[in-house]
Amino acid sequence: MGIAAAAGFSRRLGTGHRAGADLQMLLGAEAKGGTTRYREAMLALIDGVKDGVPLSKSMEAENGYFPNLLVSMARVGEMTGRFERTMFMAADHYDHRVAIRRAFLKGIAWPLFQLIAAVFVIALMILIMGILTPATGGEMADMTGFGLRGPTGALIFLSLVGLAFACVAAIVFAIRRNFLGCHNLIPLFYMIPKLGPAIRTITLARFTWVLSLTLDTGLDPIRSVALAFDSTDSDYYRGGIQPAREAIQQGQSLANSLRATEILPDDFLVQLEVAELSGTDAESLQTLANEYDQRAQMAIKTLSMLLSAAIWITVVLILIAMIINIAMRIVGVYSEALEPI
Repeated sequence: MGIAAAAGFSRRLGTGHRAGADLQMLLGAEAKGGTTRYREAMLALIDGVKDGVPLSKSMEAENGYFPNLLVSMARVGEMTGRFERTMFMAADHYDHRVAIRRAFLKGIAWPLFQLIAAVFVIALMILIMGILTPATGGEMADMTGFGLRGPTGALIFLSLVGLAFACVAAIVFAIRRNFLGCHNLIPLFYMIPKLGPAIRTITLARFTWVLSLTLDTGLDPIRSVALAFDSTDSDYYRGGIQPAREAIQQGQSLANSLRATEILPDDFLVQLEVAELSGTDAESLQTLANEYDQRAQMAIKTLSMLLSAAIWITVVLILIAMIINIAMRIVGVYSEALEPI
């Protein structure tokens, strides 16, 4: 289940529960829309409700379809009798993640469009050079410098560009899946100026937000910390779950328990420790989460600017290369014309 679907599902479930609607009827309404997998999951939840199985248990049995955080929030709501509140809090969390993603995509949309437009303009030039013929016969001069002409050349060019995009997508996918343990290189990645600190700020904002959310719902600290680390989608951070669990079991404070992981930065832990001393864990973490949320918004702008700059530079380099190639061919023509017969 995607985060947008999780947000809508949580909010509708919370709204229906607040109105006193029957859970089976709510799930039946959900089963009438969405993707095939979504409808199948809703039907499975309905079967669980009919059999008297708690909703969180049925969600957990769906082979990871429902996010771990959503399952835990549902379980806490069932245990504490605050199901409506926990569902609304889960919805707010997923809406927040959707808003962050939308802001990032909005920031890179225009430069990305320009890059795609530049690619198709070059493909069009390649196509035209293969169709038109000079008055003296032969082939048109290769203005692009790629040695490609006509429909076949345009298709080859577009295929190569598509392959490049596919390679970038494959790299992103491999990083997300921790291929060859690449998440262990995250500390080195954080050392990259501008880019590294921005990524770390966004990660810490998500971690703090989930930790505050789960503690506020009444979930025990061990599971709250585990869900917070899991929310980062990084095996590097998930490696801190066990050390934090052991420290909490030994009676350490939350800040000291997280310090035992040797993963989180000192400035973050100091802020957390100060926040702990000023109030309850949930209240202090909410303040810290709001602060990191503001930092994350600035970090997203930084990432958008960096990616936009990279795209702009790519477009400019392509145009400069084409202009230089055209200029050299024009100079070559004039040089040949000025040579003595």
